[in-house]
Amino acid sequence: MNAGAATRLAVFDLDGTLTRHDTYVSFVGAALRRWPARALRLPAVLVPLLGYACRLLDRGALKGAILHLLLAGLDRRHLDAFAEAFAHAVLERGLHAEARQVLAGHLAAGDRLVLMSASPDLYVPRIGRLLGFHETVCTAVRWNGDRLDGRLAGANCRGAEKSHRLEALKARQPGASVIAYGNSASDLDHMASCEAAVYVNAGPREAERLAAAGIQVVQWH
Repeated sequence: MNAGAATRLAVFDLDGTLTRHDTYVSFVGAALRRWPARALRLPAVLVPLLGYACRLLDRGALKGAILHLLLAGLDRRHLDAFAEAFAHAVLERGLHAEARQVLAGHLAAGDRLVLMSASPDLYVPRIGRLLGFHETVCTAVRWNGDRLDGRLAGANCRGAEKSHRLEALKARQPGASVIAYGNSASDLDHMASCEAAVYVNAGPREAERLAAAGIQVVQWH
């Protein structure tokens, strides 16, 4: 979709911001319940987990390794159907109560909604579409034809990478202001470059520090 003119970009993180829980962990767990024989591969996940603990792998490599070890080889058609059902389940049971109201307010104001997440493109664009986002930016995974590989096809969309992606968004929307929503320390890099920022569900001590830095703190349920 072409960007078009917008008075403001409203950029939302997904996990812990719009949703109450981490969708990546939920997706992998749901996939193992759907294809239970693949749970036999779980012991192999200890290797990348150890690599991450020893700082030999970063979060992105760990994420891709888990998807590769557990879900590689799944057919695109079957995985697409599963991911669509998963996205609907997230909207039905996993959103913060305030999320839809805030999104509706931005849409009513004419803002352009962007979902920007470190979670994989197996399901994040589907969640974005169902929630009415104009654009989705997330972590891409590899395919071998119509069979999932699972390892990352590019950078993990987290921390500094989110800042790079946000700058690219701004370049396509010259003159537009940005309000960003996040819920973790890794979101603060790109939030600091926005005209407005909203941090969801900070603890009391953290909330004071964020407020002092000019970041609005909200409690969603």
